[in-house]
Amino acid sequence: MEDGDGGEGGGGGEEGGDKEVIRSPPTAPPDRRAPNPGLRHPRALVFLGLWYVFSGFTLFLNKYILTYQKADPHVLCGLQMFITMVCGAVQMRYPLGTYRPVHGQRKPENFRRGMLLLGMLQLGTIMFGLIAIYYVAVSFAETVKSSAPIFTVIIAWLLLGEKTSCGVAATLVPVMGGLALCSSHELSFSLIGFLCALATNLSECLQSVVSKSLLSQRSYVYSPAELQFYPNLCAVVLQLPAWWFLVDLAKLYRQLDHTLLVAILLDGLTFHGQTITAYVLMSYVNPVTYSVANTTKRACLIWLSVMVFGNPVTVYSWAGTAVVVAGVLLYGQAREREERRRELFSIPRDKMEAGQARTSTCMQ
Repeated sequence: MEDGDGGEGGGGGEEGGDKEVIRSPPTAPPDRRAPNPGLRHPRALVFLGLWYVFSGFTLFLNKYILTYQKADPHVLCGLQMFITMVCGAVQMRYPLGTYRPVHGQRKPENFRRGMLLLGMLQLGTIMFGLIAIYYVAVSFAETVKSSAPIFTVIIAWLLLGEKTSCGVAATLVPVMGGLALCSSHELSFSLIGFLCALATNLSECLQSVVSKSLLSQRSYVYSPAELQFYPNLCAVVLQLPAWWFLVDLAKLYRQLDHTLLVAILLDGLTFHGQTITAYVLMSYVNPVTYSVANTTKRACLIWLSVMVFGNPVTVYSWAGTAVVVAGVLLYGQAREREERRRELFSIPRDKMEAGQARTSTCMQ
């Protein structure tokens, strides 16, 4: 960061004492994050595949533990986050090829506050998601979760003041229509499960906004392992009092046999794999590509869950699910076109900073 100053100052002193020396202004710390190479990078494809595999195993293990082992969603949520916290602590010391550590960083002032907020939102996302699949079929829960773009648009408008174009808003119509069609003909419909699935979307979208604000900081680079350890540590501490009031500890002691313990351990490991591969994938692709990949993943999980668990699905439910998935894919394309249009009519930040630097140099 300082090599430019020393070279120019030494050259100017040798020319003569009366000559004015023009020094370049101090530059801001470089952004340590490389530009997103997209899915063309081999590692991005590897982590995309791992993300799909871990997500599938986590979802099916969750349903197996809750439905067939009759486990309490609060217990599964707490143990899942505890195992993820332990795995995150291990990977902070041994990255295991998931990321390249950045040494010599100083944690920002809002580090604890950000991790606490992220932990609260992650707790809500996991808890509501588990309660949803406890009451309704996996395929229906995943279909409801696919309506996340609706919450994304609302939250972007309320919290960020971002206005959505008519083209993007129009793509939400098939999403809402397909969701209504699917809900009205879903044989396993439960109001509690439906509301919890919607609450999962709300928590997940808010978690995405907070994660984006943390990851966009240029002075500190958050590693995937840090985002695994600290938020889950906060979430585990926050959930401990709830166990005292919501969990029957005597019943839990009777339930914890060898089969359930092994299933919960595998579930926690696959959930850790799902979340850390998602963070690594985000460093390779842009948000629109990630959103489309997430929609494709949900479509695959809906189809697989019907085959694995044999959920009875009506023709209207299949049609509603297909309309929701198609609407979300159209939403991704519309958002990408909108982002490109904004880039054409805006000045990139790096060019703006370079222009300000040149102006400051000339004024000196």
